[in-house]
Amino acid sequence: MMRKLFLASTATFWVIVIGFWAGSALTPVAQQPAVAAEREITAAELASHAKPDDCWMAIRGGVYDLTSYLPDHPSRPTIIEPWCGREASDAYNTKTKGRAHTGEADAMLPKYRIGRFLPGG
Repeated sequence: MMRKLFLASTATFWVIVIGFWAGSALTPVAQQPAVAAEREITAAELASHAKPDDCWMAIRGGVYDLTSYLPDHPSRPTIIEPWCGREASDAYNTKTKGRAHTGEADAMLPKYRIGRFLPGG
């Protein structure tokens, strides 16, 4: 009697396992939505945003709209303002004093990213 119960429960278990496996194999996998192409920003367009109240900068190949961040920057906004509308990777990487920005600053950049810089465009 115990042997029949064991065989029946084992067979039932494997039928259920195979059923789940077959069901998952036959179910179509949801496809990831396509990522929208990133906006390409030319040097001319970047240069048109060179004021403190409209401040874009190119840093490490990305373009960032830092207008809303200027008042929150730990140092005076006037330190950053000359870089508005320009490629500012060197200034960002060295703080123009030979020191790198913090990891916290690097983590904040994506929030302000608006596109990819095309230096020759």
